[in-house]
Amino acid sequence: MGHLDHATFGWLTPALSYAMACVGAALGLRCTVRALEATGASRRNWLLTAASAIGTGIWTMHFVAMLGFGVTGTDIRYDVPLTVFSLVVAMLVVGGGVFAVGYAHDRVRGLLLGGLTTGLGVAGMHYLGMAALRLNGSVRYDPLLVALSVAIAVLAATAALWAALHITSPLAVTAASPLMGAAVSSMHYTGMFAVSVDVVPATGEPPGATAMQFVFPLAVGLGSYLFVTSAFVSLSPTAQERAAYASAGRLPEPATTPRTPSLGGPL
Repeated sequence: MGHLDHATFGWLTPALSYAMACVGAALGLRCTVRALEATGASRRNWLLTAASAIGTGIWTMHFVAMLGFGVTGTDIRYDVPLTVFSLVVAMLVVGGGVFAVGYAHDRVRGLLLGGLTTGLGVAGMHYLGMAALRLNGSVRYDPLLVALSVAIAVLAATAALWAALHITSPLAVTAASPLMGAAVSSMHYTGMFAVSVDVVPATGEPPGATAMQFVFPLAVGLGSYLFVTSAFVSLSPTAQERAAYASAGRLPEPATTPRTPSLGGPL
């Protein structure tokens, strides 16, 4: 059995992955709050942004952490199509959960459905990403730890959506984000501790791309997307601010100083 190392670069990859989880959580929460304040196409667009932010943040967190993952006795490669598919699944399934909350007439039912859907999407992304691993050996999972990781994902997603419904101020969202990031990271490492690898000696390299060839550039690109989108959301006016601007625009203009009548003209 190969020895698993979850931090081959020390605390660098766990710390960076946690930071990505926090950024994704903060951006997703903020976009969901904006969506609940909006109507029509604006609500839909904010929910789409929230789904992409949460899905991207979770995916980036997972694969930044995987940059520090190693197994003694074998190199690790990644199946590129399956890795990309895990990102698509994350955004689509998380999007289903976010939209369930955004358009629910019954908030409690929407929260429970959205939390379940989003949590299963998070767990599905994780295990699809693990299925994309290519190494000289076979991967086995502890069923109890897998079930625990899925439960953590569902609870974390439900808590995040509850926060989006009840936490509206930017300061409160910022305070809640580290907790959401910790929950997502806990789910990831619980799932990783469920893994064991039986290494099979082989002369050739496993098929697929190395982490630095594929995962690292994609993670950098998605991380940049998160930070750019965060800046856009921070600078974009809220629904209340737009209403205030519109109200101010309808106010009567201040009275101008009356003109002095010209000589011989009417008074």
